[in-house]
Amino acid sequence: MSAPAAPATLHPSDARLPTPPAGRRALDWRIRFAALSLIWGFSFLLIKVGTHGFAPFQVTFGRLLSGAAVLAVAMAVRRERVPRSGRTWAHLFVAAFFLNALPFSLFAYAELTIPSTLAGICNATSPLWGMALSLVALSEDRPTRRRVAGLGLGFIGVLTVLGAWQGFSGLDATGTAMALLASLSYPVGWIYVRRTLAGTGSSTLALTGSQLFLGTMQLAVVVPVFTTAPDSFPLLPTLSVVALGALGTGLAVLLQYGLVEEVGPTTAQMVTYFIPVIATAAGVTLLGEQLSWNTPVGALVVLAGAALTRSRTSGSAGRPRRATGAGRLSRN
Repeated sequence: MSAPAAPATLHPSDARLPTPPAGRRALDWRIRFAALSLIWGFSFLLIKVGTHGFAPFQVTFGRLLSGAAVLAVAMAVRRERVPRSGRTWAHLFVAAFFLNALPFSLFAYAELTIPSTLAGICNATSPLWGMALSLVALSEDRPTRRRVAGLGLGFIGVLTVLGAWQGFSGLDATGTAMALLASLSYPVGWIYVRRTLAGTGSSTLALTGSQLFLGTMQLAVVVPVFTTAPDSFPLLPTLSVVALGALGTGLAVLLQYGLVEEVGPTTAQMVTYFIPVIATAAGVTLLGEQLSWNTPVGALVVLAGAALTRSRTSGSAGRPRRATGAGRLSRN
């Protein structure tokens, strides 16, 4: 979401949501929460496997195409209409770049040289970057001692993950920088859409589906210029790319919408803290990636810092946020 390699689309907690359907849902929200955590947690493994058969830009294109197809079907079933305003489409084009095309591509390139475990942990730094940027760009986000402490703690965790005391030895600097830049791209996009897509009149699903369509078009232009057509479509990488898009960028969006409607954005966003844990477990057990002690320890510190940056004072916790048309689902 993204995802967030996770994740990385319009955030339902920042948007005008459709009215929840009447009656109980077929699956308990805890099951759907667990499914969403697994989908986004495994996204980094799927990226790594996808790059074994395709160029990074091709992985991103396939991911966006599959995800956009899933949301197009959902929009058709719910009879959602795409935005009609040219101004909205222009803003969505920028949002698609910062929330989809750019970070997805950076993560794919990063995983050519760094483990999927490290990419998943880098993704968890997005709330830290977001808090730092919002203090400058969003006047409604006031710093508190707790949030500033969380920011500092989070970046100490980043340095721990990277092994700063030993000169970052053993890490590919370019790949790591790409993963961190991808994580920074998400909050840049969030801030942009919060400033530009408020009160569009379109549902979150319509905006998200349109955003993924535009991201797919951006990659459709880039792929022929920077890559050559693949000679073959190896089974495992192909399935990984399709699953990455259909599940991690398509189905996950729908799951997140349902969770926000049923249990609220605060509980739904807790999925963020499970993503690096699952990504690390998947990379170690299924890909045989090596894990030194500082990686899980630093990841826990990063997550603790991220949790503090998202905390609210008692005076502001009950105030509703200004409704906007966008934000991020996670990640990945």
